Amino acid sequence: MRDPHRPAWLPWQPREVLAALARTDVQPHAAAVLLVLGAEGSTPAKAGTKALLLSDRTLVGTVGGGLVEAEACRRALEAGQRQQAEVVQMSLHGPPGPVCGGRMRILIDPLPQRHRGAWAQAAACLEQRSAGLLFTRVVHGTATEVEVSFLGLPDLERWTGWPPIEELRSVMAAEQPRLFAGAAGSGLPGEVLVEPLLPAPRLVIAGAGHVGQAVAAVAHLVGMDVVVIDDRPEFAHPQRFPPETQVRLGPIAQELAGLDLDAATYVVIVTRNHRLDAEALGACLGRPAAYVGMIGSRRKVAEVRDQLLAEGRTSPEEFDRVHAPIGLDLGAVTVPEIAVSIIAEIIAARRRRTRPQARKADR
Repeated sequence: MRDPHRPAWLPWQPREVLAALARTDVQPHAAAVLLVLGAEGSTPAKAGTKALLLSDRTLVGTVGGGLVEAEACRRALEAGQRQQAEVVQMSLHGPPGPVCGGRMRILIDPLPQRHRGAWAQAAACLEQRSAGLLFTRVVHGTATEVEVSFLGLPDLERWTGWPPIEELRSVMAAEQPRLFAGAAGSGLPGEVLVEPLLPAPRLVIAGAGHVGQAVAAVAHLVGMDVVVIDDRPEFAHPQRFPPETQVRLGPIAQELAGLDLDAATYVVIVTRNHRLDAEALGACLGRPAAYVGMIGSRRKVAEVRDQLLAEGRTSPEEFDRVHAPIGLDLGAVTVPEIAVSIIAEIIAARRRRTRPQARKADR
């Protein structure tokens, strides 16, 4: 039951899996939810990775692909016949199976319809660019019981349950799912996977030319919400960009000034000339964007820096936060390669990796 408007090669994003779980037209076809509860060592998927198996054996999402995923789907179909959830252990230690060397625990729940309310709340949270926590509680006994619930961030301070509120705050701060297990004899209810739900990173592209178009396409693949700005109607056209791209037509610096450049926003400046690049950069400086990058040679970057310093619109320390020249030094030559180098640098910044040397290529 694949979306007919979605190219078959396009990978599913995690929020799309949640959206599918929440949809009333999908629920009658839902066979099972597959959720990675834990992963140790080298594995193809980490805790919190999930997929929805439909009755026609279509898989929305992934739990790692390959033999692990095939075996999980086979077990899910068996669990569906019994209408009973189970947790399966996957070992990746060698022939005839995978040789990654890790271990995975995958929850198979053949009754996802029971949790549609929680899925819907979680999906709405991400759609509205809000934040929250998704709980999947698993109680082991004669039968494995599963309960899924959602907690919006505004309600976190009133939380009095288990895990303790301090632990939930740490999950939100780390931005990574975490499995909590009750100690034997403690009376705590089984184990619970807590997943932080955070707004998708938003990419603002100043310039809708060839580079901007390619950057938007790559950003869409990695799950970013994309906004493209240009002052030329023939370039600022939605048909040139992936679905759901927000395209804004108007003076580039003015449009940037009107946007909320928050800590989940990344800005790529790739306009058609140096003057527009400098104006766009000036509209971003001193604001809390997570990343600001500008294309161009080192000479051009130095000229823009000197201009903005002379006008008193920035300081040396503030300008040093700008990624310019933009992109990782991958030796990129073609426009698609340049786009990949830019998104690679944004991923490194988002995941708090040390920034390698910037790309040296000119516009």
